[in-house]
Amino acid sequence: MIKNISDKNRTIQLVAHAAAWLCFFFLPYLVFFPRLRDFSMSNHMLTVIVLNNIMLMVFYYLNTMVLIPKLLIKEKWVLYILSLVACLLFFLYVPRTLAMWIYPPEIPLNVTENTKGINLRSNRIGRIRRRPYADFFNTVLFLLVITFGACIEVVRRWLQTEQNRKETEHERINTELSFLKSQVNPHFFFNTLNNIYSLAIVKSDKTAPAVLKLSAIMRYILTETERDLVPLENEVAFIHNYIELQQVRLTDKVQVNFTIEGNTSPLLVAPLIFIPFVENAFKYGVSTKEQSSIDIQLKVTQQEIHFYSKNYIVQSENNMMENTGIGINNVKRRLELLYPEKFELSHQIENGYYIVKLLINTAS
Repeated sequence: MIKNISDKNRTIQLVAHAAAWLCFFFLPYLVFFPRLRDFSMSNHMLTVIVLNNIMLMVFYYLNTMVLIPKLLIKEKWVLYILSLVACLLFFLYVPRTLAMWIYPPEIPLNVTENTKGINLRSNRIGRIRRRPYADFFNTVLFLLVITFGACIEVVRRWLQTEQNRKETEHERINTELSFLKSQVNPHFFFNTLNNIYSLAIVKSDKTAPAVLKLSAIMRYILTETERDLVPLENEVAFIHNYIELQQVRLTDKVQVNFTIEGNTSPLLVAPLIFIPFVENAFKYGVSTKEQSSIDIQLKVTQQEIHFYSKNYIVQSENNMMENTGIGINNVKRRLELLYPEKFELSHQIENGYYIVKLLINTAS
């Protein structure tokens, strides 16, 4: 299939080049010649025009395919200019000489001199008629074709370089996102398995339901996180499962509130974008000895998602809050890659509470 696309593009390019050359060569004659009713063209003039057009095509492709890549792009300015000068001299004199050999100029009817005189006068008339304007016209035409070809080639190379840069950047972003996801998943599973292990140690009846919840969470990660964006309602269900799994090990001293405002079904969001904040809230905001609370809010508007997390900082864990940066830094980096200049993230400590605010603009 790729080969077919390449062949199709090549055919389109050939047709475009052929159409451009036909327009370039025949448009002036179609515009001006119908006005000249008494105009007639000799075989010699026709031969010169055909040879000039062929030479222009040759020099166009010589310039774009050889001189520009080998000299201009490599900044060999002197060689490039000398090559163009040589091509110009070739264009000015070689087609004319070849035309003299193929179809010599016709002898004027009013000339009565001898053969030698006719040849001399014919050559003199040819020089007088061509040199005052023909060389200037051909030089301008040559420079026009060369300049146009150089501009087209430079623009084409710039576009190709820009496309390669974008493809490279896209691959880099995909690679980095995959790496960040691979950091999120083990970090999350490590904490969850520790919780289930604690239940198993005490032979709690909550162990089996916890395993089922973990199975649902693993299924979500394996099936959904391969995509860049997932339905927001799926992400909300994932957070619900996570909170319920965490509540298995909590006591009555911990109060967890998870509220949702707005319609989550129309929006898409990056998978696992909120869970590091939720995870840190349970990791550093839960105490078995004193009252603690966790408030998580998700407010959805037409194009925006407002996430809010607030947890009481357990005193014994207060000094460890500075070590929670791995997950949050990963989320921030993913936000920078997926939502450039479309998010606002802040996290701070106020009155013994750790507060996270995240705004994501999902407008494309």
